[in-house]
Amino acid sequence: MIQASISPARLAQWLFGVAALVFAIVVVGGITRLTESGLSITEWKPISGALPPLSDAAWADAFARYQQIPEYQQINKGLGMGLAEFKFIFFWEWTHRLLGRVIGLALVLPWAWLALRRRLPQGYTLRIFALAALVGLQGALGWWMVASGLEVRTDVSHFRLAAHLLTALLVFSGLIWTALDLRALAHDPAAQPVRMTGFGWGVAAVLALQLLFGAYTAGLNAGQVAATWPSMNGHFVPEGINWSGGTANAFLNDPFLIHFVHRWWAWVVVAMLVLLARKIRQTHRRASIAIHSAFGTQIILGIATVWTGVALWLAVLHQAVGALVVASTMWGLWARKYETGKLIPVTNAPLFLDLSRIRCKRPAIGAAPWGGSFSFWAIKREFGP
Repeated sequence: MIQASISPARLAQWLFGVAALVFAIVVVGGITRLTESGLSITEWKPISGALPPLSDAAWADAFARYQQIPEYQQINKGLGMGLAEFKFIFFWEWTHRLLGRVIGLALVLPWAWLALRRRLPQGYTLRIFALAALVGLQGALGWWMVASGLEVRTDVSHFRLAAHLLTALLVFSGLIWTALDLRALAHDPAAQPVRMTGFGWGVAAVLALQLLFGAYTAGLNAGQVAATWPSMNGHFVPEGINWSGGTANAFLNDPFLIHFVHRWWAWVVVAMLVLLARKIRQTHRRASIAIHSAFGTQIILGIATVWTGVALWLAVLHQAVGALVVASTMWGLWARKYETGKLIPVTNAPLFLDLSRIRCKRPAIGAAPWGGSFSFWAIKREFGP
């Protein structure tokens, strides 16, 4: 017998939980990159690799494999790296991979159990499967990235690093958006999934370009080419840009130009996010505040990271808050497109307003000037504290 669909509210909580795990792996991924730990595990073993070396002989074997790659031969050998130092970088890469496995299981196992019993709401079986497939792709991209640094290079390709990071943030965004749809469905069985259009795609594209250049900046260590702000070593447009390979090559590979673009494109992102936050501030005030808080904190962290010559803890926070910028933006874009009259309110009112109870009145003295004949503040007084 086919059972009734599981509560959409519980499904939303599940996906928000998985999103939290993705946030954690993005943070650990930043630590892994900044501690130069990403090449410490030279094999891809999805199942047996879940366990770290458990004996002295196993540790010696893992270290011996690492000693064969260019990063050790050309850099860490000269620095006198021993087994203790190797264990430190191994820990971060192993933790990063373990979190990836946990995310996959946390998404796939509940999905499979619910799908087999047909307990997922209509349309969500394939949608959540697509998210799980993206997690699998993310794992494959991770190994593809690592493989780029095992034979010739002493680091990973910044193009592959960007693909790895942006796919993680795509999964993160998809989980949040789907969870919001399910939360809306929990309060209104007739609610339809929200689709991004027009302005939303524009905001997403502007933000994605900033994230792309952020990944390039990280992969090329471009954040270290200038420790001054707002100038770059005394110049607005930095000296040292190599144009010899052409304009496209410079935008894709030159650390000075990539740092410059990442630094100043951020203000285009800010402009778009301010516009988004203004569009939703009356109906989704908490989302609007989240957007402002996230990008404001991110700007401060970005400048501080430059000024300190990319201090590890600041750089990690910069990556973490970057993920929160993505989360708050998805929340805002989702909120903006949700059906008028079924918006998530800004107070502790019921999730969907009963429009028949709204008192339309002109605002009192001192009320918001935009209140007009349909006063938002009248709604707040009727439903909120």
